[in-house]
Amino acid sequence: MSRDFLKAFRTVFAKEVIDAMRDRRTLLRLMIPALLMGPLMLFMMSSLVASFEERAEKREVSVIGIEHAPTLRNFLERQTYVIKTAPADYEAQLRASRLPEPVLIIPEDFEVLLAGGMPVTVEIVSDSANQRASVGVGPLQRLLQGFGRERTMLTLALRGIGSDQLQPLVIEDRDLASVQARATRITAMLPMFIMMAVLYGALTAALDSTAGERERGSLEPLLVNPAPHAAIVAGKWGAVVLMGMTVALLSNISFLPAQQLMRSDSLQAMFQFGWPEAVKFLLLQIPLGAGLSAVLMALAIRTKTFKEAQASATLVMTAVSLTPMISIMNPGADSAWHVWVPGLAQNMLMLQVLKGEALTMAQVLPTIGVGALLTVAGLAFVTRSMRAAVAR
Repeated sequence: MSRDFLKAFRTVFAKEVIDAMRDRRTLLRLMIPALLMGPLMLFMMSSLVASFEERAEKREVSVIGIEHAPTLRNFLERQTYVIKTAPADYEAQLRASRLPEPVLIIPEDFEVLLAGGMPVTVEIVSDSANQRASVGVGPLQRLLQGFGRERTMLTLALRGIGSDQLQPLVIEDRDLASVQARATRITAMLPMFIMMAVLYGALTAALDSTAGERERGSLEPLLVNPAPHAAIVAGKWGAVVLMGMTVALLSNISFLPAQQLMRSDSLQAMFQFGWPEAVKFLLLQIPLGAGLSAVLMALAIRTKTFKEAQASATLVMTAVSLTPMISIMNPGADSAWHVWVPGLAQNMLMLQVLKGEALTMAQVLPTIGVGALLTVAGLAFVTRSMRAAVAR
């Protein structure tokens, strides 16, 4: 690499960085969301989990017709549950999400059927669109199943039959997932937000250094200089990558103090995100940031106005935002080809970091190779486009 190339690269790189720093409004629009993203995301998720935990700790059951089931009332009270009478318009409140728990409906002949050894049908009313109420269906079902088992054991004991004969098989669950892996069921969206931070950080700088300068009429005078066009393009690209990775760095760091805002103690214990994880996240974003910066510049260099370049960039933004959906729609079904898809590979590898799993070179090297290929192809296209513009 010649001395003239390096000198031109440094000059253009410094110019682009200074120009980006002068636009304070744009910087604030990029930096403030990057800093607030982590705290807001973790606070909202932990608030949701905390609301479920608080609901479970209250141990309340909304019932209609509990006066028809004194034995069930006795069982619920022995389980330290508080019995509440559901409102008369419980169906409307469930549909409107104003009622945060399912409603148990008990028939009038509950005790008669129970005493006669006949099965009793009780109804649990919920609304699947009401997330808080639907979460309470499972615990209520298990509670009623416990009441049924107790009645069965009492009946068998009165007849001199051991209840063990009805349970010849004892089932024990063993979860192989680590504590961090279980936390990713809630925090699986975080990698996608960090990737979008990289994209938005590079977007404005990439469009402004190409289509923006052409619209302002400052690109052609720059190309007339005797400096190599490849050095000019490389300098602009370096500044774009720097902006994107700066926003990514702020996004990663924001998760560190944000953990103190978590309302759920269980989620705080499971979500382990420290400096090692932040550094791994940032390193995994470098190939993506480098490749996307070159692609955005390549799309923008062929446009005549900044607005036209923004419209072209929406294709890249849409593609990057949709690729993680492959993993979300197929959880646990990661394939070997995923590491070759920009965006999808970073999402998969960052999820592994959140789970506390080690990364292998076989997983990381394809992302570096694809990022380098996108970078070389994009910069070559921009350089050729600039040469064609000078020739005209």
